[in-house]
Parts: sequence; structure tokens; C-alpha cells
Amino acid sequence: MTQPDLQERFLTLVDDHRRIVYKICHSYCRNRDDRDDLAQEIIVQLWRSFSTFDDRYRFSTWMYRVALNVAISFYRRERTRARYVIAGDESLLEVADDSVESSMDEEVRELYRLIDRLDELNKALVLLHLDGHSYREIADVLGISETNVATKLSRLRKSMQQWVRDTAQDSTGSPP
Repeated sequence: MTQPDLQERFLTLVDDHRRIVYKICHSYCRNRDDRDDLAQEIIVQLWRSFSTFDDRYRFSTWMYRVALNVAISFYRRERTRARYVIAGDESLLEVADDSVESSMDEEVRELYRLIDRLDELNKALVLLHLDGHSYREIADVLGISETNVATKLSRLRKSMQQWVRDTAQDSTGSPP
């Protein structure tokens, strides 16, 4: 395959599955600049790794694996950097209308707040599950067994339900 053909194929596949990148970036980064930086890093790494993509497998599964690895590394690096940077008032830096966040309803924002509380593996697990992937696909992307996926998702559901109940109780002063 010639270089232009390879590039065209890559761009088509990435464009067809771009929602994966958006979803991961939004889940791992709260501010727009960080999301843009992460998306760029993911695309660069996808291109660098494209020669290792095996056509026998689904592109989306491979893309998730690469994108999540980049996101987790980015998240860890940013968390470490944040320890040494004096926090400023981000509201001064953000654009007045972030179309992605302004279009989200409160339930979606609440879901992202819940996902935000999770560690890297569980965050990836929930994102893949919410995107409708089978346990087998999730296991392939994350490199864990299907049984482990089922167990972790069950535990996550229970802990997230408890967190929602606790939050509702705290906000009303009484049980829901």
C-alpha cells in the first residue's frame, strides 16, 4: 500500500470512529485545552501505531486500546504536573461558550462527575461499557478477562448507585 493510500485509509478510519476520541478526551480532561492536547496526542499515537493494526480485528477495539493508554499516561502526567503548579482561576481562562459542555444536560454532567471519581482502569471500563461494547471487547481492549470485566462492572454499579444515594441524601438532608 502506498503512503498516500495508507494515510487516506487511516484518516477514513479515524473519522469513522472519532467519537471514541471525543468520549475519552472528555472523560479524562475537564478543560478544553487539555482535551484538545489529549486528542492531538491520541491521533499522533494512533498514526505512529497504525502499522501494527491487524485487519483481522475491529479498528474500534484497537483504537480504544491505543487511545485509553495515551489518555491514562496523559492523566498521570497532568496529575503529577498539577502538584507543582499553583492553581489559578480557570474561569478566567475558559472561553465563554464551550459548546460541548453547554449542550450537556445535568444528568450527563452528573454521570461525568461520577466517572471522574474513578481510577484509570475503572474509568476506561465504564466508558467502554456505556459505549455498548461486549464484555469480550472490553476484556480485549483492557487486557483483562471477561470474568474480571463482569465482576468489576457489578462492583462499580453498586458503588456508583450508593454514591448517587449518598449525594441525594446529602443534598436534601433526608433519604431519597
